[in-house]
Amino acid sequence: MDIAKMMGSKNGISVDVESLKSLVEPNNTKIIPEEKGVLKGSVKLFPTERRKRGSSFRQVFSSLSANLGTINTGMAFGFSAVSIPQLLKGDGFIKIDEDQASWIASLSSVTTPVGCIFSGYLMDAIGRRRTLIITQLPMIMGWLLIASATQVEMIYAGRLLVGLGSGMVGAPARVYTSEVTQPHLRGMLAAMASVGVSLGVTLEYLIGALYSWPVLALASSIIPMIALLASFFLPESPSWLLSHGQVEECSASLVRLRGPTCDVEEELQDLISFSQRNNLDHLLSVKEKVQAILHPSALKPFIILSLYFIIYQFSGVNPVTFYAVEVFQDSGAEMNKYLATVLLGIVRLCFTVVACIIMRKSGRRPLTFISSIFCGLSMVALGTYMFAFKSVLTWLPVVFIFIFIAASTIGYLVVPWVMIGEVYPTKVRGIIGGMTTCVAHFSIFLVVKTYPSLQHLISKHGVFWSYGTVSLLGTIFFYFCLPETKGRTLQEIEDYFSGRIKSLKPQKNINNNKPSVLVAKKGDILP
Repeated sequence: MDIAKMMGSKNGISVDVESLKSLVEPNNTKIIPEEKGVLKGSVKLFPTERRKRGSSFRQVFSSLSANLGTINTGMAFGFSAVSIPQLLKGDGFIKIDEDQASWIASLSSVTTPVGCIFSGYLMDAIGRRRTLIITQLPMIMGWLLIASATQVEMIYAGRLLVGLGSGMVGAPARVYTSEVTQPHLRGMLAAMASVGVSLGVTLEYLIGALYSWPVLALASSIIPMIALLASFFLPESPSWLLSHGQVEECSASLVRLRGPTCDVEEELQDLISFSQRNNLDHLLSVKEKVQAILHPSALKPFIILSLYFIIYQFSGVNPVTFYAVEVFQDSGAEMNKYLATVLLGIVRLCFTVVACIIMRKSGRRPLTFISSIFCGLSMVALGTYMFAFKSVLTWLPVVFIFIFIAASTIGYLVVPWVMIGEVYPTKVRGIIGGMTTCVAHFSIFLVVKTYPSLQHLISKHGVFWSYGTVSLLGTIFFYFCLPETKGRTLQEIEDYFSGRIKSLKPQKNINNNKPSVLVAKKGDILP
């Protein structure tokens, strides 16, 4: 029997039997309209998983290489915790007092905001890859200067250089990772920067417990050297290439990042369409950049993330990290303070890895709530112990501190850093990403520098009470203001903040993941 008659076709065009089968059989295919070279209304079948999702290995490898420099950021954080007690003892050739110790701890955060702004400009001007290369240079020079220091001023200078490099690497590593990965991998891989920071802290605690601070500084210079070499082998970000009119280079970069089994044409066309729709196909003037930054699509997420960083910094995360040895000593714990510090670094590293894994399944909001609530409760509990129960159950403050670090790592130390690469418009993602990391690191400087002064002003237990209160109150802000970006494309997120779509909630699949039938536009005829 004639198939066309069975289907009631008006024009008598025959229909391929295999195409008909694909409409009713769950064969994991996608029906895509063919635009060129065939009759209107014909279809082309693509195996969805094989053709649309790129190589996980290639995306993981590129993300890992881009985030090597973030290990150095963790080393910059952890250096003061183990070096300051050595320097305060005065056993070596450099002796410092308490005020100098606070400057050694906080000075790396003075130049970090400068590095954030500088790298933000470089990212948009010369590309993500070249910026990653440049960021390693001040870090290498800074660590070598500290390792060879003969007076405290040389340590100051080295810390300033290390902080500059740490600020420069934060935004490009995260933005690059977000731009070269697909949505199903982006959350997990963007969190690798946080794993790098935690790994750096752990390495610094471990090496510092075994060797002197000059050896520690020399060992720390090895990581940015490796990161420098790895950066030369990275492809440039496809989004950046397209924003500079390099369509062929963008396509080649996608092929390198996705592998030969992935059909990158659809992704490329989506990028081109989004670029044209949002006028990203030309370089912005200074005036246009300012207008883009002040546009709600950039300003709204900037305010949200800036407040996020301020809340989590003043919840006590980095005072505990920068002054870990002293915190254990002041808490009343009888455990060896260096052993406790090494274990603290291991806990932080393990829970950062856990956070990366569960972020693929869980959203940004639930992880944030875990941090804000449990960090607040553990800080209040620690302050209460130091106020009323010191020298009783001396293992208890160690438990509180470990709970605090585990909880902070699950959300605070991962979520906002991941979102830097997600929530900003493509055309100013570099510069405003740098501005956000600038706010983050300036907050680190403030909280680390003021920690010793607050101890004298409101007592040691009062400091932890205040940190806990900030974290608990922050839960209210996160509940009402923090959007959920899990599983959404960068284009959808930008459309949401621009007001083009009302919600980032995923649409329900009423077909239960079965292949859907194409619906013809009015006036068109399906085969």
